[in-house]
Amino acid sequence: MKTEQTASMKLFIGIDIHKRSWKVHLSTDLFSGKSFSMKPYPEELYKYVTKHYPDYDVTTAYEAGCCGYKAHRCFESYRWRSLVVNPADIFRKGKERFTKTDKIDAQLTSRELKDGHLSSIHVPDKEREELRSLFRRRNDLVKDYRRIKSLIKMQLLYYGVHIPEEHDNDHWSHKFRQWIDELEFDYSTGKESLKSKMRSFRFIDKELREVSNQLRAYCRKHYKQDYYLLRSIPGIGGIVACGILSELGDLRRFNSLKQLAGYVGIAPGVHQSGSNYKTIGMNPRAHRLMRSYFVEASWQAIRTDPVMQDYYRKHLGKDTKKIVIKVARKLLSRTLAVIKTKIPYEIGVIK
Repeated sequence: MKTEQTASMKLFIGIDIHKRSWKVHLSTDLFSGKSFSMKPYPEELYKYVTKHYPDYDVTTAYEAGCCGYKAHRCFESYRWRSLVVNPADIFRKGKERFTKTDKIDAQLTSRELKDGHLSSIHVPDKEREELRSLFRRRNDLVKDYRRIKSLIKMQLLYYGVHIPEEHDNDHWSHKFRQWIDELEFDYSTGKESLKSKMRSFRFIDKELREVSNQLRAYCRKHYKQDYYLLRSIPGIGGIVACGILSELGDLRRFNSLKQLAGYVGIAPGVHQSGSNYKTIGMNPRAHRLMRSYFVEASWQAIRTDPVMQDYYRKHLGKDTKKIVIKVARKLLSRTLAVIKTKIPYEIGVIK
């Protein structure tokens, strides 16, 4: 009697990806498999699999990290199922929490993949990914901008130079910059140190303006509808709108506010045991950059939108930080609604 295979054989590949090498663990639906190291090239893994497992349905998984999504896109081009997973989603048993090697990481990824316990994070398309790089470059420039301003003020404070009251604020006008340029020191070395810092300041200031303009111009051109829908919401300006488009992608992929709030990190942690139930603050698992942008935007929304002002005042007496998080969640709800309905937001009136 001739027997025929009724189900396709399955291969599960867990990969621990690094710059110079990959640690790979292969397991099938019947056997635990083997581990080995290889060069960090997807085509090398493809050759190995086609040679030793030619008739298998292949599923791969690796942790999201500095190596990006190049390997994921290559695996999908081979018609494999590929997952990029959050490292925190890979479960470790008791003693596995105290032993970490690349080999063990690959084995755990393969085991969780085989058991069906893993789900992929959202992988942006190349256009969104490169837009996100520009947005993050701007965020890096903002940090450099604040740092160089602090260094200049630190030198002035160290040498006892008092800044005029009209210039002692966060906004550095051209008159203030000229005042710094005209400062004199007892020796040329002190003057050269300050001049060097001012050159860095002017370079970063110019770069920040240039990158911000490029970012806004690109979003206005390529994501015009969503960009102006977001701009209609009080508190959300051009840069925050660009951040939403680049970091969160198309908001229509979120099925509910709960799902979006969990992704951004504006969602409370909960601890329940028997009849005891309490919230434990915001969940530490968050998109920290966008969470901070929404919190900052909430303060602006409170100033400009009467409905938000009324909502804020209803909670006066509580911790201010907790109130603004409530406002941020409300702002997030409006953001999702505006994008899904494609109707610009209109500022409400309190009767």
